[in-house]
Amino acid sequence: MPMLATDDGVRLHYEEAGSGVPIVFVHEFAGDHRSWEPQLRHFARAYRCIAYNARGYPPSEVPPDVDRYSKARAADDIRAVLDALKIEKAHVVGLSMGANATLHFGLSYPQRALSLTFAGGGYGSHPETRAKFQEESRANADTIRRHGMGHFVSTYGLGPTRVQFQNKDPRGFDEYLRQFREHSDAGSINTLLGVQSRRPSFYAMTEKLAKLEVPLLVMTGDEDEPSLEASLMVKRCAPLAGLAVLPKSGHGINLEEPALFNALLGRFLHEVDLGRWGRRDARSAVASIYGPGPRPELPK
Repeated sequence: MPMLATDDGVRLHYEEAGSGVPIVFVHEFAGDHRSWEPQLRHFARAYRCIAYNARGYPPSEVPPDVDRYSKARAADDIRAVLDALKIEKAHVVGLSMGANATLHFGLSYPQRALSLTFAGGGYGSHPETRAKFQEESRANADTIRRHGMGHFVSTYGLGPTRVQFQNKDPRGFDEYLRQFREHSDAGSINTLLGVQSRRPSFYAMTEKLAKLEVPLLVMTGDEDEPSLEASLMVKRCAPLAGLAVLPKSGHGINLEEPALFNALLGRFLHEVDLGRWGRRDARSAVASIYGPGPRPELPK
């Protein structure tokens, strides 16, 4: 079983397939490296694909100390994967919790990223929902502690942004729940308390996002309500960002709509590899009630 070590000595399990330009896939809270199977099977035809389990997700190690889990540590663990596999630069693709780690990685180590994909990210970032998200993360940790993963998955796993997947692909949805139930109680609790409940809001990082000089693809489902506003904000801030909204789709879009997800991601990666994914034309950044750009003078 392939393992690699992080800077602080935590061993992470990873799998890889294919050869060529590397892509690193970073999973969501409710997933693990297996969640990226539709992408590894597709992109390994042309790329070197790596998917790994975050700390707290067996067979990766589960540190017992919650202080060894944080958004900064999650971003550094992406770098540790690159270092251990002797990869100078890679495309990094993240979903939800993994998307947040991916964007923080890009902000901290832009020189190591060929591109960044921020899919279903930004939960708990909006000022109106931030406190509630932090409270819910702590409550979810308490639920797992008192009742175990099986009970937790039976509620959290069927939330309002997951029913779209269940309706489209019941068989795939059952597999997602089955894999989710296999997660470590302790690892999930520490992830909720150390990463989810303590990560900063991207709304407090708009100046950093405006200076991000890395190609960025922002993806979200149109029914993934907690992600929509934050995704649009990130797209408007980052000068090399593009936004893809998948219709009638929820949170786990890489599993819910694998063909569409792969097509959009593949086009993005191809344009980046060709040097065709440039910054936004300044002429398009017109002022709006939300968006960037100089506000035009009103007629006198």
